[in-house]
Amino acid sequence: MTKLVLQGDQLTDKSAAAIALEVAGEIINQSRFTTITTQQQLSKEQIQALRDNYLFDINEIPEQFDPSQTRLLVTDMDSTLISIECIDEIADFINAKPQVSAITEAAMRGDIDFETSLRQRVALLKGLDVSVLEQVFEQRLKLNPGAKMMLLALKKEGIKTALVSGGFTFFTERLKQQLGLDYTMANVLAEQGGKLTGKVEGKICGAQAKADFLLGQCEQLGVLPSQAIAMGDGANDLLMMREAGLSIAYHAKPTVQSQAATRLNYCGLEGVLGFLQSDFN
Repeated sequence: MTKLVLQGDQLTDKSAAAIALEVAGEIINQSRFTTITTQQQLSKEQIQALRDNYLFDINEIPEQFDPSQTRLLVTDMDSTLISIECIDEIADFINAKPQVSAITEAAMRGDIDFETSLRQRVALLKGLDVSVLEQVFEQRLKLNPGAKMMLLALKKEGIKTALVSGGFTFFTERLKQQLGLDYTMANVLAEQGGKLTGKVEGKICGAQAKADFLLGQCEQLGVLPSQAIAMGDGANDLLMMREAGLSIAYHAKPTVQSQAATRLNYCGLEGVLGFLQSDFN
């Protein structure tokens, strides 16, 4: 059996009916998404063929994932929970954004390892006044569409939320307080005399650290990794996503989309709720 979740602004009753007819499935309409259940086992190629024909998200819920048992959502920060790459915006204050952005893109594609890329980018920030971080947070950091709806719904359901980032604690801790998140982990920017030193304090929060963080939070909560959702957009998120019961590529790089169980390319973060099979009214 295959269960498809359809969601997005361009989803219509007509297009849902056409897909249901094509896969010999039954439709269940909800206010924010549509589910189609079919006895057919659809291949990845068949699902991709459907995606190629419509301008909304079409995803299969993995058979081993039980939405009703979800207890934890772990999400990346930059370009996932929020719309910017914080380090790129910091670098903009010293006219180094193009150089930093190029390294960021290479790391997110998986062309260079994350730890090396982070050290290269942070080194370019040496000597920058730390007050710039506050300016980025106040003036440039924006939540991605649907973030507040998603977080409110998860909280109502008692699902814990965690923010893990290859970015910086300056931003994750403020978002934790602002949004009522349960857990965070990120890198610490070293500073001295009110200036950035161009280095990161302690161990770098990279791909393996993100995966270990998810597993650690599951252990702390007394739940199985299969009861967790992991969401991200870059190669640095893949190890974490492999540990979770459901992985979501959010407007992600191609390498992440190809390896994640599900992908959101049209929806905002409210699309997560469709995978949980509830309208969360």
